[in-house]
Amino acid sequence: MARFDPFEIIHLKPNRDGKFTRLLHLPPAQTNDDPSTGEAVLSKDAIINHEKGTKVRIYLPIKCISSGERLPVVYYFHGCAWVHFSPDNPRVHFERQWTAATIPAIIILVFYGLAPDTKLPGQYNDAEESLLWTKRQALDPNGEPWLKNYADLSKCFLSGSGSGGNIVFNTGLRAMKMDLNPLKFIGLIMNQPLFGGQRRTESEIRFAADQIIPLPDLDLVWELALPNGVNRDHRFCNPMVEGPHLQKINLLPPCLVLGFGMDPLIDRQREFVQLLMMYGVKIEAYFDEIGFHRFEIVDIKSRVNLLNTIKQFIHTQIAYVDPYYNDDIM
Repeated sequence: MARFDPFEIIHLKPNRDGKFTRLLHLPPAQTNDDPSTGEAVLSKDAIINHEKGTKVRIYLPIKCISSGERLPVVYYFHGCAWVHFSPDNPRVHFERQWTAATIPAIIILVFYGLAPDTKLPGQYNDAEESLLWTKRQALDPNGEPWLKNYADLSKCFLSGSGSGGNIVFNTGLRAMKMDLNPLKFIGLIMNQPLFGGQRRTESEIRFAADQIIPLPDLDLVWELALPNGVNRDHRFCNPMVEGPHLQKINLLPPCLVLGFGMDPLIDRQREFVQLLMMYGVKIEAYFDEIGFHRFEIVDIKSRVNLLNTIKQFIHTQIAYVDPYYNDDIM
């Protein structure tokens, strides 16, 4: 029987020097900030930390330029289990264009450091830095014009998939204790958030051979992402454990959690929903019984349903905080 190599699944090659070579290379998607090209959604990159080279990619629906309507801001943190992808990935890029046009919203796609080069909480630090950068743009008379002219920063959301969903939760906990005025976060969106733990759950065992992230790879990516010397019952991985994060959960705004019933992570996602409810967070949870981890990548119907659910959640939260909100505009 052939030996199973979890590094092959995540396209990483361990080197003799202890470092890793990434084997997954895709041609980068290009931005376009020229309105004359006729694209429905414009995009451009902005450096948020010149020393580290950290940046974000901003998506702007073209129709708000002519209408003058200010749009909500939705941060997005991509998935791929901590180790792969960036906003340059064509699938990530085109999905954000689609999301920006459909909601509609200004999307801020955050380039965060990848494991194992960046260990947690480095990814949370990059996320926090993107929020502080946005605040600086809002307060600077010469700040980023797309945000200054078209963003409604009183209606901000954090969203992410997989490991990005984990970043949303942990960044949301930080944001509730930060002075981010004029930014106001009114919702968190976590699509199949990546959590773990030392104890095996029933779904991890039942779907151990998941085609996207089988159980050996779940173990491996946490080994690569977690700080040295801690196990999967650290709060970065397992939000159910005791820790200072529990004292902040009740401060979170309404949350949307999405998942699929054949995902190895589904039991942990359900436990996570129960945790949020226990601390009084307003929660919406939708778990489709048919579908494996990140099923929406290969199934267009699931992709459309997920986006429609996210759109409805965003509109509902905006209507709740804004009595003059007109859903017909969006």
